[in-house]
Order: sequence, then C-alpha cells, then structure tokens
Amino acid sequence: MKKLKRIGIGLAILGGGVLFAFSAPGEKYFDIAKSLDIFATLFKEVNTHYVDEVDPKKLVETGIVGMLQQLDPYTDYIPEESRDAFSIQTTGQYAGVGALVGIVNKKTVITNPYLGFAAHRAGLKVGDELISVDGKNVQGKQSFDVTLLLKGNPNTDVSVEVKRYGLKENLKVKLTREKIKIANIVFQGMIETDLGYIKLEEFTPGAGDEVEQAVLKLKQSGAKKLILDLRDNPGGSLFEAINIVSAFIPKGNEVVSTKGKLEDWNKTYHTLDNPIDTETPLVVLTSGGSASASEIVAGSLQDYDRAVLVGQKTFGKGLVQTTRQLAYNAQVKITTAKYYIPSGRCIQALDYAHRKSDGSVEKFPDSLKREFKTKAGRKVFDGAGLDPDVAISTEEFNSLLIELVNEGYIFEYASKYCGENPTPPASLKDFKISEAEYKKFTDWVKDQRFTHTSEVEKKANDLFASAKSEKFYDAIKAPLTELQNKITQNRASDWSRYRPEITSILEEQIGFHYRLTAGQIEVSLTHDKEIAEAKKILADPARYKKLLSPN
Repeated sequence: MKKLKRIGIGLAILGGGVLFAFSAPGEKYFDIAKSLDIFATLFKEVNTHYVDEVDPKKLVETGIVGMLQQLDPYTDYIPEESRDAFSIQTTGQYAGVGALVGIVNKKTVITNPYLGFAAHRAGLKVGDELISVDGKNVQGKQSFDVTLLLKGNPNTDVSVEVKRYGLKENLKVKLTREKIKIANIVFQGMIETDLGYIKLEEFTPGAGDEVEQAVLKLKQSGAKKLILDLRDNPGGSLFEAINIVSAFIPKGNEVVSTKGKLEDWNKTYHTLDNPIDTETPLVVLTSGGSASASEIVAGSLQDYDRAVLVGQKTFGKGLVQTTRQLAYNAQVKITTAKYYIPSGRCIQALDYAHRKSDGSVEKFPDSLKREFKTKAGRKVFDGAGLDPDVAISTEEFNSLLIELVNEGYIFEYASKYCGENPTPPASLKDFKISEAEYKKFTDWVKDQRFTHTSEVEKKANDLFASAKSEKFYDAIKAPLTELQNKITQNRASDWSRYRPEITSILEEQIGFHYRLTAGQIEVSLTHDKEIAEAKKILADPARYKKLLSPN
C-alpha cells in the first residue's frame, strides 16, 4: 500500500506538470494548489488514523523520494542533516584528519590517507585498522560513524589507535584536525622522456587551475606530448570544465550551451582566457565511467579537433543540475537543463522523459541519432555519450577476481604484504609478484575459508535444481553428475588460469598501499592498454594528424 501511495503522489504532481505545458496559467496554478492540498490532507489522514504510529518526517521524505524517482537519478532531495556531506561532494572540502575510512572483511580500516594531510603526515597507512578514536572503541562500527568521530573543527586534536600488519603493538597517534581540500589531480608526471601524464579524478573548485599548472610544469620538465586521463571521472562543476577547455582552446570559442524549460537556463559559455597551449599533441582517455563535466571537456576538445579520444564510449550524461534552497535548510538538486557541446550535439544517453510502462528507461535508438561535424569536418553523433576516436575494448574480469576484490581479499593481502615488506622498491614501474608470492597469496586466501562459485557452476546448479523439480533428475543423473565433476575439476585450475589478471590487480593494490595513487599508476603503466595505445598514437605524428582529419 505504501508503494502505491508514493507512486500516486508522484503521478499527481507529475500529472500537474504535464498539464502545465498545455494549460493556461490559471489552470496551472489551480493544479498546483489542488495537488498540494491533496498531499496535505492525505498526509493528515494517514498520520491521524493509521493503525500504528508513523514517523511524520520519514513518511514525507519517503513521499518526496518516490516523487523524484519518477524524474531522473540526478534530481535529489537533500535534508538539512545531509548538507555537510553534499557540500564535501561538491566542493571537495571538509575539516578532519584527511583519511578515507571503509569496511574491509568486517574491519574498519583506512582506505586512503590523503597525501600531505594530518593522517598521512603522521605516518598512517592504507590498511591500518582503526581500533579506537579518542578512547572510543570503533571495531565493528559503520564507517560513517567512525568518520564523524574523525571530523571536527579545525585546530582540534583527536587521538587514534590503529593496528598494522607486521607490528606486535598497536600504534597510538594524536592528530590535529585541519581544513581538507581534496586535490582534483591525483597524479601528474613524466611517463616517458617527452610524454607528460595527468590523471584528473574530480571537477571540484580549482580543477582548472590544477590542470593549467600541471601542463606548465610538465612542459618545463620536457613534455612535448600530453595525456589527460578522464577515465571513470564522474564530473562535477560545469565552470571547472569550461576552465579546463580554456587552457587548450583560443579565447572566445563556445564550450557548452545549456537549454532548459525556463529562459534563464538557456545560456552559452565560452572559453574565458587566453590558452596556455593550443599546439602540444594531446590524447584524452575516456571510459564508460566518464560523465558530465568529463564529457564536456572531452567532447569540446573532440569537436575542435584539439585532442584524440582513446578508450571506451563515455557514460552519456548531458543533463545539468542546479541546487535550490528549500524551507528549514533543506535543498533540492534538480535537473534544469540539457547541455550541448560546440558541434551542437547533446550526448544524453537515456531518455528519462519517455519511460516505458514498467518505469524503465531506454537509450536513444541508433535510428534517432543525428550526425554532426567537428570543426575540421569529422563525423560525430549525438544521443549516447562520446564515441572515442580510437576504441579500446574493455577487459571483462573473471568471476574469481571479482569476488576476491569485492570481498576485500586483494586489499587485505596488500596490507599484509606491505606490513611484512615495509620498505617499498625504489621504483614501482617494474614491480611484479613472484610465483612464490602468488602461491603464498592463494594459500592465505584459502586459509580464510574463501569459497568461489563460478558462473558456469551457478548455472549448472540451477540446471540440477530444475531437473529435480521437473522430476527428470533420475533420467539424466549420469550426464549431469559427469558435468558437475568436470566443472569441479575446471574450478580447481582457476587460480592458475586467471593468475595474470589476479596478479596485475594485486600488484596495483600493493603499489597503492606503498605510494597511494602515484604508486598504483606506476605499477599499471606496464599493462594499461589505453595508455599503451595513446603512446603509439603520440609517437606517430602522421597517424595523430590523420585521426584529427576528415575521412
């Protein structure tokens, strides 16, 4: 019943929205008043007469969430108690010790001590298990609750006790809270004598300046070619995207335009300042997780033929959100417009305005995609994210590796390895797990009572169950048993069959434990397919030029 009521509320208000588009202003305002009156009287009746006590605040918030679910996943209600978390997400700033906390194998551990902040300066490491905060035992606590204890006003102290692999005694550290501004660039450096690399993970305030400074620094270090990595970057500030494009495209050129229902949201944004570099060959790496502001940057550079895009099709989020203030310090983040990149295309992949009867949302069909042209005349299309100029197929991870990662065994063994080998190699570029170390890892995992069921095995078990329910089991028992034995034998060889994939992920995690993102990237350079392809393109000026020319 509750579900039906929530949907009813949503449809009542959305129904009014449909009428708004075709009704006179007087009718529109009547529909608003009518819908709100129905909602208020419904709530009053339920609150008064429902058989059990209800939580009025929770009931209303459930109704709000149900209503917004009929729109798109980016339109969110933000109650007063969630304002701080939302602010951290959008600005990258908060006050605390500068450490990300998570649950791994039922242990509360530090998953990322941000470089240069209090936790990192005090020597806390990835994988340290939090035992107590200010004398309060935090073992078994949710990561959110532990994070609240670590946060606080700047210049206040907090005492932390941690347990680390390789040490008999727990470490006790006093930290001073400070203002934390999470960097947008997590790595920048020379990966070859003349090739600079920038990994951008966020689009919070300052991202544009960080990219400009990184480009200038890399060029001073001898970079004559650049890679900008936007893979799995979910986006953020529209204005920072404009600032980044402004670093590579001449002043006054269109970057993005927004078009909404209200005239106020119809705006066109141009590059703001004189660029710092319009000539250095540039490759932008994209993935299915590159969205929003990432797509504005990648799409604009593609439309102006300023960069070659390498990787996978981007996510396809061409919607713009604006935060509006509500009563009692609540907020709503609401989709107010669609954005269009310089060629005129909108890259929104899902059509939320036309849901199917079951409420699901489909991608725009290929038949409705339209062709556009870049500045040089290359063909590009709208409606489903950005197509890379050079597509690299994604690697499908096997089920064994997925379980090892999801259940925390890769992370925890990396903590164990670094605890037993506290001094990292001078360079992680050639770091490899030995055969003996891999066996130690597999033996350790098995000692943890880890069990793995492959997808084939799951389907075979379903087949067995179906056969028994249909009373066919006795007739086909022999071949099914033979099949099960073969699957079991095959599973025993999974550890050797999938060793290359498992060791590469384990090596990257050890690199991260040693030197955070810089260490992880150092390790990954030897087997990163997108970076390898980017290197080939940038090493071949004729191919680079051809990729940016019309066919």
